[in-house]
Amino acid sequence: MNYRQEKDSIGLVNVPENAMWGAQTQRSLENFPQDVDLMPHSQIMALIMIKKACARVNESLGKLDNKRKDLIVKACDDILGGNYDKEFPLTVWQTGSGTQTNMNANEVISHLANKSCGENLIHPNDHVNMGQSSNDTFPTAMHISTVLNLNEKLYEPIEKMIGQLKVLEEENKDIIKTGRTHLQDATPLKLGQEISAWRAMVERDYSMIKEAEKSLHKLAIGATAVGSGINTPKGFGDLVAKELAKLTGYTFTSDENKFFQLTSKSSLVFAHSAIKTLASDLYKIGSDIRFLSCGPRCGIGELIIPANEPGSSIMPGKVNPTQVESLTMVCIQVIANDLAVSMANTQGQMQLNVYMPLIIYNMDQSINLLSKSITCFTEKLLKGLVANKKKIADNLNKSLMLVTSLSPHIGYDKASEIAKNAYNKNLTLKESTLELGYLTEEEFDKYMKLEQMV
Repeated sequence: MNYRQEKDSIGLVNVPENAMWGAQTQRSLENFPQDVDLMPHSQIMALIMIKKACARVNESLGKLDNKRKDLIVKACDDILGGNYDKEFPLTVWQTGSGTQTNMNANEVISHLANKSCGENLIHPNDHVNMGQSSNDTFPTAMHISTVLNLNEKLYEPIEKMIGQLKVLEEENKDIIKTGRTHLQDATPLKLGQEISAWRAMVERDYSMIKEAEKSLHKLAIGATAVGSGINTPKGFGDLVAKELAKLTGYTFTSDENKFFQLTSKSSLVFAHSAIKTLASDLYKIGSDIRFLSCGPRCGIGELIIPANEPGSSIMPGKVNPTQVESLTMVCIQVIANDLAVSMANTQGQMQLNVYMPLIIYNMDQSINLLSKSITCFTEKLLKGLVANKKKIADNLNKSLMLVTSLSPHIGYDKASEIAKNAYNKNLTLKESTLELGYLTEEEFDKYMKLEQMV
């Protein structure tokens, strides 16, 4: 491989001849683990948007001439178009401020701009990074990328899942089935009512995520190194936030307390916690479906799941709840990610949090995993989920907890005796009641009305 020499404040470094990056990116490649997790693409694209917005604002303030602004903006547009993704090779596991990734963006933009004009007009620090610090651009990009990921990746799959749960709720609104508490038989309910709880979980978790998103619209931009805004013109952060709003279509503001934005990542913790809450409820929904569909003959078997693929390499005809297993594994990963995000937020040492790459890596992964898994679960399981009406009726008729409806008429103790006698002698509740003489057949039929129990 052929190399060229680049210079930074430490000295000369060899950079691959065709690489668009410069000395600081190369040093990061040489000093940190390679062939491991890369910085999320969404974070890099958000950084590029920030560079574009800052160039426009710097030009409007008379800090950057029009030619340099145009060169920077064009380079940013080329990168945002997806033409240079390979020029961002740095790992998540770098400096906790994300400085190397910020400089990677600065170097690639300056290289493309200079190549475009055939002159050495654009300096990565003096021009592309003008009015900025890694300490404010990186967390600003974290907020932007998360807002974009939530709105453009996660929200639609959640809405489609809610829609499909509403369909299932309506389809099964009249089916009465055995309820279960502590995994033991309980009083009956309608299958539609059971599904309504799943639907309400997702709806309310969705509302929590959207509420948590609001805090992400306040940005660190304009804070520079420690939050004081050194080397920025007055109002710079506000102007950049307005420009970012134009570029993204979402309202952003520069936080009035930028010291907070640099040292704490609590807004991201809050948002990820809401995402984790959704994951915990999705796990419960998946687990319910796994139990209710177990069998098909030797288990509960009240739900029939789609046969998407063979379930065993040795047992012919076996169908497994693979979509449930996939989703619940993702949920466990998201819950684990939440601990990492929360712990990383504790590392707000003095004026700067220094675990930011870890936070955005886990946030990006959680949103991507959930968005794709929710889509699969909705399309490949919920849309093919069918009630096994015969099995539901059989289980309901065998339930001893229907005796609860007799308690107001004969008392708890006698009702309990009926249930125990029925269980011990393998009788129906009616047979047990008549044997014990606590009710006549007419009285039993009058009180044992399933529709009145739901």
